[in-house]
Amino acid sequence: MPERPPGGYQAWFESRWPQLNHPHVRALAWLLDAPDLLDAAAPQWQGRIASLGPASPLAADWLAALERDPAPLQAALGDKHYSRLGLYAEKLMAFYFAQQGQLYAHGLQVRADRTDTIGEFDFLLRDGAGLRHIEFATKFYLLDADGEGFNGLIGPNLADTLGVKMRKIFEKQLSLAGHPAARALLPMPVTSAQALVKGWLFYPDGVQPMQGITQQHCHGFWMTREQAAGLPEQAYAIMPRLQWLAPLKVDAGIDKPQLLAALRDAAAPVMIAALRQSGEWLVEEKRGFIVPDDWRAQAARRRHEGVLPA
Repeated sequence: MPERPPGGYQAWFESRWPQLNHPHVRALAWLLDAPDLLDAAAPQWQGRIASLGPASPLAADWLAALERDPAPLQAALGDKHYSRLGLYAEKLMAFYFAQQGQLYAHGLQVRADRTDTIGEFDFLLRDGAGLRHIEFATKFYLLDADGEGFNGLIGPNLADTLGVKMRKIFEKQLSLAGHPAARALLPMPVTSAQALVKGWLFYPDGVQPMQGITQQHCHGFWMTREQAAGLPEQAYAIMPRLQWLAPLKVDAGIDKPQLLAALRDAAAPVMIAALRQSGEWLVEEKRGFIVPDDWRAQAARRRHEGVLPA
C-alpha cells in the first residue's frame, strides 16, 4: 500500500482519490483500497482471511471513469433505498466483481427443501476450474475495555461483537460449501473459502493495538454526549449510515452548537465527522461515535444478561 502522508487515514484517502466526489464511487474506492480490518497473517485466522490488496492502476482508472459517468454503477444499485449498510456494500462489491468478469453468483441461497434454508454464499468467484467462496463483512466496532479480547469490540447498537461475528463466519458460513445441498447446487467445486472484512474501529482513549487487527486499520474515536461538549469549534456533519464507508466529502456542514443541539435527543450512538476545507469541498478530518452517557453501563448490563459475551 502506498505510504500514508501525515494526517491519518482520511488525509491519505483524499490525497489518493481527490478526483472522486460521487458518494457511491467513493464508497466503492474505499472498499477496494482501504486497509483490511483483520491481519491475514495472524495465526488465529488460520489463513482464512481474504485481501484485495491496494487498488491497482487499472482499478484506479476504472474508478475515475465511473466518477465521470456513474450511470452503470447507479443502474446496478437500482432505485432501492438500502436500510442496511452491509447490503449496500455487498451490492457495490458485486458490481465490481461482475465488471472484472469474476462473479459467478452473489447471495446464492442453499436450501435443503423449499422451506429450509441452510445458508447463503455472499460471493462465489470464478477461480480456474473451481469457485472461490468469499464471505464479506463491513463492520464498525467500539472498544469497551470491560470486554475480553475481540468481545471488547462491540457494535454501536450493542447487538454483537467482533468475536461473535468471526465465530459465526468461521464455524458456519465458511463451511457452507461442504454441505451436500451446496455440492448438489454448484457445477464446480469450491476450492477455497475466506472472509473479506472491511471496517472501522473506534477507541475512547487512542488506538489500542490488538493481535489479529491490522496495524493500519481505519479508526476513529468514541465519546459520550457529555464529553462531546469539549469538541473543538469547527465544521461537522452527522454521517448518514450509507456514507459510513469512505471518508465524507460534502459541500456544507454544521457548526458545533448545531451539532450539540442535534445530538441532544439521540437515544442511540451517532457517527459524526469533523470536517476541514479543501477547495470547494468540506472533507472528513476525523470521525467518531457520540454515544449516550450510559452506553458503557448498557453494555455491562447486556453482558450480565448474556446478550453479549464477556
